[in-house]
Amino acid sequence: MAETTAPDRDPAERLSELRELVAHHNERYHSLDDPEISDADFDALARELRALEAEHPDLITPDSPTQQVGGAINASFEPVEHAVPMMSLDNAMDRDELVAWADRVVKGLDGQVPTFVCELKFDGLAMSLRYEDGRFVRAATRGDGRVGEDVTANVATIADVPDTIGSASTPAPAVIEVRGEVYMSTSAFERLNERAAAAGDKPFVNPRNSAAGSLRQKDAAKTAERELSFWSYQLGELRHGDGPVPELHSHSDELRYIESLGFPVDSHSSSVDSIDAVAATCLHWQEHRHDLDFEIDGVVVKVDDAKQRELLGFTSRAPRWAIAYKFPPEERTTTLLDIQVSVGRTGRATPFAVLDPVFVGGSTVSMATLHNQDQVAVKDVRPGDTVIVRKAGDVIPEVVGPVITEGVERPEPWVFPTNCPVCDTPLVRPEGEADTRCVAPDCPAQRNQKIAYFASRGAMDIEGLGEQMVEKLTDAELIRDPADLYSITVEQLIELDRIGQTSAQNLVDEIEKSKTRPLPKFLTALGVRHFGPAATKALVAEFHTVDEIMSKSVEELAAVDGVGEVIANTVKTWFEQEANRAYIEKFRAAGVDFGDPDAARLAAEAKASVPQTLEGKAVVVTGTLAAYNREEAGEAITSRGGKNPGSVSKKTFALVVGESAGASKLTKAESLGVPIIDEAGFEHLLATGELGSDDG
Repeated sequence: MAETTAPDRDPAERLSELRELVAHHNERYHSLDDPEISDADFDALARELRALEAEHPDLITPDSPTQQVGGAINASFEPVEHAVPMMSLDNAMDRDELVAWADRVVKGLDGQVPTFVCELKFDGLAMSLRYEDGRFVRAATRGDGRVGEDVTANVATIADVPDTIGSASTPAPAVIEVRGEVYMSTSAFERLNERAAAAGDKPFVNPRNSAAGSLRQKDAAKTAERELSFWSYQLGELRHGDGPVPELHSHSDELRYIESLGFPVDSHSSSVDSIDAVAATCLHWQEHRHDLDFEIDGVVVKVDDAKQRELLGFTSRAPRWAIAYKFPPEERTTTLLDIQVSVGRTGRATPFAVLDPVFVGGSTVSMATLHNQDQVAVKDVRPGDTVIVRKAGDVIPEVVGPVITEGVERPEPWVFPTNCPVCDTPLVRPEGEADTRCVAPDCPAQRNQKIAYFASRGAMDIEGLGEQMVEKLTDAELIRDPADLYSITVEQLIELDRIGQTSAQNLVDEIEKSKTRPLPKFLTALGVRHFGPAATKALVAEFHTVDEIMSKSVEELAAVDGVGEVIANTVKTWFEQEANRAYIEKFRAAGVDFGDPDAARLAAEAKASVPQTLEGKAVVVTGTLAAYNREEAGEAITSRGGKNPGSVSKKTFALVVGESAGASKLTKAESLGVPIIDEAGFEHLLATGELGSDDG
């Protein structure tokens, strides 16, 4: 963790300490691919060092990390001197710093506002590819900016890296170096960890470290197994020889030229004419970073015009005409104070981490999931450890693993409890399952979690009925299960501690409103294992009422698209149990909506009136369509007999792509050869069931 300089501390002493820390962590990151702290914590140390040197410029030394680029090279690889240095970028951590950089650019251009190019900042390993007379001859890492590592054999295994470049229309130059980023896609990273789990190995921490470690394998065949990818984003050395000289007046020209030679160039870069547009672009990708099948940690902003770049020039380590806007950190290091166990509505006993609070991913995190008993053992995290915490957007924070420092003694390993921490009943782990469960039917933790889940937003959406309120109601013995909620009165509530007349009335009103929630919401709220939102919607769309669903056989339930045999068996078994039937009848007596008996007849009539042009065909929609919102597009497909799954697979008949479409579905469709159509093609498909002649 970065520390703040005390006001009375000797600046020279702190500078010396910071230089040592930054140099150490630089080596761990760039040379050893084994960082001890998160990127955010490293950035904090580096920023403190730069700020302190700015206050005391007389104390700057030539060997300071602020005067260097990247890190030292790994002695296991042959050194490669870059013909054109691979420089670092200065960082902007918020809008104010971004605007301050843009102001300096405009000032350096005598008041002229340039065109900016915004590119995704890939979280991988910087790489330089050298081609001579159109043939791939060498790949080198950034290293210290002047000298990198020769990783040619490993990079040659990457499918995105062409063996030869150029064509009749765009002949290859005599020498060209193309710079870019080697990365591991998130889907490839997931497959890598699936293989690690199957082999009983520790999981890999993140795609960036996995990509860097893969590149430094001594056996190139090992690298080939890791499914690495490459994006190119700028030119290094360029010598044309006797061939034609392309006109490259801007960075945009460079990107088009690189792509014409056969290199992969990410399509998400954009040109904008104001810093407000730059800031909007950065914010957009900050919000949509997880729509992509690769990790990004910011947006790189560059002045587009080549002559303006020349005017702005460079500092000792970075160009003045470019900056990296860094997203809020999604990984930080902190102290693991304790490991505790919670018990959920199904009895699942889940370990979680109690943390020294740390700001990560846009919020302060004091607790994080550890998933299950096996994951704690595999990650080998122990109370008292310094650990890496990851939080991506709205995803639940998780502990990635410990930071192990050689020579430092660690605490004792944590042991999973044998009894339920709430009711003290012995915990059970069924053979072949990863989860440990409390099987006591009267466990207070399970009861409270079932009620809280019933009231949650994804279920009956009863505002004001969170876990604390549920505990109050169960402690007062006003309710024993979710069905009892519908008998609660205002008079009963106001007798409880710190509940006034208005709060009591609001809660009773919310409970009453929940009676009319859509039927899939009610079925989801029952908390039947495997019976989630997708399956409840599918069964209601087919059978329309609770009674119809309860009356169907396993075979009839399983035949519904999106249900299948496992869910059908679970649902049928649950509804056949006498106690559950009695439980369901309590909701009927309370007036909860059980569906419309006439809906089946009306649905059949509506179906008969719409041509079944998409019978048996799966059509996926991504992005925004002009004539349909997402639900309307899905309805247009299913009403014509088609299926509207949420993801692309080999069975997908077509992918409909609208505005601002996510890249992951498009990439998947292209890799599987799934036809891709626009909105006009979608209309043609709805009308005829066929792809237009221009689609494919």
